[in-house]
Amino acid sequence: MTTVSPVSSVTTTMSEPTDPPTDHTLALRGEFRHHLETFYAQLKLAPPYESVEKAIRSLTTSVNALPPLERARLATDATARWQHFRQAFESSGLSKKHRGIIAGLARNRSRLNLPAEYDEFLSLYLS
Repeated sequence: MTTVSPVSSVTTTMSEPTDPPTDHTLALRGEFRHHLETFYAQLKLAPPYESVEKAIRSLTTSVNALPPLERARLATDATARWQHFRQAFESSGLSKKHRGIIAGLARNRSRLNLPAEYDEFLSLYLS
């Protein structure tokens, strides 16, 4: 059975419930997007937009697969958040974009104006 929501005109089927993202997920998506924008801006590179969106979708999927308590823990555990950010960065293919340029920049880490947590992304270019 197919229905059309009168509010948004989005078509959904009864067999495919759509769960709205939780506040934790929305906050993580926003934070991740900010980190990606900062990463590429500091490297003076245009972000590969399609891959950025794919990374955000990947993060959303992995976070939504977590049990509720684990999802809530991400709000206070920066190390766990960055592990999820790194996983999404890698699984989306972002670590393959601008690879030669970023690998060269990452080798001279001291010249980059990025906080240490961005090493989670940079280390993918050095392996």
